[in-house]
Amino acid sequence: MFTALEPSQRPAVVMDCGTGFTKMGFAGNVQPSFIEPTAVSFESSRGRSKAAVSSASASDTDVLIGHEAVSSTASDAHYPVCHGLVQNWDHMERFWQEAVHRYLRVDSEDHNFILTEPPLNPPENREMAAEIMFETFNVPGLCIGIQAVLALHAAFAAADRGPKSARGRMTGTVIDSGAGCTHVIPVSDGFVIGSAIQSIPIAGRDLTKLVQRLMRERGEPVPGDLSMDVAQQIKERYCYTCGDLVKEFGKYDAQLEKHAKSHSFWSPRAGAQQACSVQHERFLAPELLFRPDFVSADYTTPLPQLVDRAIQSCPIDTRRGLYGNIVLSGGSTMFKDFGRRIQRDVSRAVDARQAPGGKAVEVHVASHAMQRYAVWFGGSVLGTMPQFEGLCKTRAEYEEYGPSICRNSAAFTDELL
Repeated sequence: MFTALEPSQRPAVVMDCGTGFTKMGFAGNVQPSFIEPTAVSFESSRGRSKAAVSSASASDTDVLIGHEAVSSTASDAHYPVCHGLVQNWDHMERFWQEAVHRYLRVDSEDHNFILTEPPLNPPENREMAAEIMFETFNVPGLCIGIQAVLALHAAFAAADRGPKSARGRMTGTVIDSGAGCTHVIPVSDGFVIGSAIQSIPIAGRDLTKLVQRLMRERGEPVPGDLSMDVAQQIKERYCYTCGDLVKEFGKYDAQLEKHAKSHSFWSPRAGAQQACSVQHERFLAPELLFRPDFVSADYTTPLPQLVDRAIQSCPIDTRRGLYGNIVLSGGSTMFKDFGRRIQRDVSRAVDARQAPGGKAVEVHVASHAMQRYAVWFGGSVLGTMPQFEGLCKTRAEYEEYGPSICRNSAAFTDELL
């Protein structure tokens, strides 16, 4: 006789919705099942005004999300998440509906859900997410995890540091840089030190635009409608972090043919492969995080200085642990030698304050194999733990107390390790 599984016996659905991409899949997996742009398009709304599209009702059934939404027509694509925060909840709800039912192909009533949230996410946003999940999707349980804490745990899990006694506390400084914004988040014993968080609205999308601009100014033969896609490909394939900007310029000026790369791409308009040259943008794009004054007059503080400022804003007894475990998270931290550059620059700031004869403060930046999807992977690990059920807010709790049950996030402490 067939016996239906309880939601706790089924893998939880893990969804990490970022500014650029949404990672979705099931707890226990190493990588997400789908990685789609966080974009939604209403096919039946083409030709209507933007105001009409923004108020699209539930009767609009022709909905595209992800790559389908982006590739339909540029004017129809809407991005519900901006700088890490949900700006349009109607579009976000439609995105979730398509993601759950058409991509993951599950009944939301049969699975617990894990959502992620950025640091300093307003409590009202957390309540709105809970209301949609319990009212629209009728989920049996919901856990909203802070992205930085999940990324920190992903680093511990990826490192496989052995038994609990050797794995240390859930303490570290997370540098999370995706498509829309870059955050530096100190975490001590599983608690985010909110007052010390530092952030700048410069991240992967800005780096891509810089590559696009540099190639356009140089006159590279890239069609305008493909320029962003080609710039994205170049950024991910050829860019790296340099140690000295002046020396790097000197290398390229002396032997450009040695350091320049040729990138080929398919042009639908020409119906053939085309090629362009990749030059100084290889190191100038990542340098934007270390020299944001290249593109912004408002945000001029280098990322290593933000890291040092964030840790110095924390209680003095936590600082040594925060310097000793700086964790990278997000696609914009994947450049070659990125971690080495952060460690060098932060170490210089620490050494400059070192008192003669004092005990040296060790600075360590941790890179790991799951760095690109660290937040999602942390959620995947969390969903497999025996303690996960205790972190979930249940439907019964929601019906009794309302969405306020998700107003505060539970700390991800050592007890879970």
